Amino acid sequence: MTDQTWSTTSYIATAIVALVVLAVYRISQIGKRDPRLPPGPPTVPVLGNAHLIPTTGLAKKFQEWAREYGPIFSLKVGPGTIIIISDRRAVNTLFDKRGAVYADRPRADVAMWVTNENHFSFEQNSKGWKEKRAIATRFFSPKLLDEHHFKVQEAEATCLMYNVYRHSDKLPEYAKLYTVSVLCSLLYGQRAPDLDSFWYKEFYEHMEGWTAVLEPGANPPVEQFPWLWYLPGQWKKRAADVKKTRHDLWTHARKIVDKRRATGDKRDCLLDAKLDEYAQKGWPFDEWVVNYLFGEMVEGGADTTANHLLTLILALAAHPHVQERAYRELEAVCGADRAPVWSDFDKCPYINCIVKEGMRWRPTARSGLPHLAVQDDVYDNYLIPKGSTVFMSVWTMHQNDTIFQDAEKFNPDRYLNHPRLANEYATSSDYENRDHYGYGSGRRMCPGIHLAERNMWRIAAKLIWAFKMYEDPSAPLDVDGYTSSILVSPLPFKVKVEPRSQKHMETVQRELVQALEFLKQYE
Repeated sequence: MTDQTWSTTSYIATAIVALVVLAVYRISQIGKRDPRLPPGPPTVPVLGNAHLIPTTGLAKKFQEWAREYGPIFSLKVGPGTIIIISDRRAVNTLFDKRGAVYADRPRADVAMWVTNENHFSFEQNSKGWKEKRAIATRFFSPKLLDEHHFKVQEAEATCLMYNVYRHSDKLPEYAKLYTVSVLCSLLYGQRAPDLDSFWYKEFYEHMEGWTAVLEPGANPPVEQFPWLWYLPGQWKKRAADVKKTRHDLWTHARKIVDKRRATGDKRDCLLDAKLDEYAQKGWPFDEWVVNYLFGEMVEGGADTTANHLLTLILALAAHPHVQERAYRELEAVCGADRAPVWSDFDKCPYINCIVKEGMRWRPTARSGLPHLAVQDDVYDNYLIPKGSTVFMSVWTMHQNDTIFQDAEKFNPDRYLNHPRLANEYATSSDYENRDHYGYGSGRRMCPGIHLAERNMWRIAAKLIWAFKMYEDPSAPLDVDGYTSSILVSPLPFKVKVEPRSQKHMETVQRELVQALEFLKQYE
């Protein structure tokens, strides 16, 4: 071998070794925390903190990490960055004041695959997303709710009281029936009259699988490691099953509406109005996207409110003194001759305190839905890089004794100085006086906030007015017994239900006649 050949070979070998060393170095940097980021758990090469993220119960893990690393900390998942905030000032500064930077969503590959890239809760900013959100926001505005939709809510709430009177052992089930029936009446013109109804049974069967698919940590981090899509796993089968059942559910719901409309039966509901509008002006989306949109509004409104109602029932049964205090307030306003209605809101402020405390004490969206930083940002000298996933840890804030004294206790008295509805505190610049974070923050705040507030106040007031709810000695209540998913709810529980008086039940039956007569149009 000549010296020149040896020299060339040597250079090539050296270059290969250098490239290998460089590649190894770069790979070793994947998952490493930039020193400018907020602190967080120690990382390992490539994975970062991915191996530390639990497959369930992420909100409580966030709480544990916040205690160790502070109210703003970071996680690394492969090359991606996750920022978790549990500080009121940070929420106000980032999500509210800098809303444009955090109004987007990170790519949620599994959720978007299940929904064929269409779900406005998870979609990234686009013209279509803005149009969908506008439809929901306009339809569930306070004006429409208080001038029009309230008739459905009051009538269905009366049916709930009667159902509980007849079947007191099924109080949780009928509370869930109420929420889905209200939404399906308003959106589809089709109520859910009983627990065997398609609109109730099929919907909640779907939601059980759907919320499990969505739980943070339940799926591998395919956004950071796309090759994981090609590996077998139970998570893929679960997602595929939910994709099919979801499509079948909302396609069938649309067929029910089309079938009645074909007979000339057009109803006072949003879908009928939109179908007529689109027939004249053209369709802004494909028809199947419209089917999904209406299903999404039911998913977003019925299940979350039902979870909170179950929490209220659990809390009231476990704290009879709270229930009796609220009843004395209602009794002074309504007596036994009529059930409370929304116009009694200002005269019964303690009910509002109970609703707020339920939202704080056991929020259904404990880790919240993540936001996306669309540009580099700096907060308290910490870098929040462009493309970061940013979580608001609702559970951590709600269980913080510094923010809420004796946070573990269910104590509606903490809200005696918060007489207004949640949206007013959520949009106020006085972030230290905010009541809770159950509806999210910023430009991605729940568009159904006004509907949910009115639903929960009505049901809490009517149930307390009509019944005593208390613990069944044979089935002790577990106030910590909750499911684990993206939206948590109490594990199945039993409560004893006793009518306040025969006169109260006579009032319920009298009001039921009018309620059923009104609801005939939705059957």
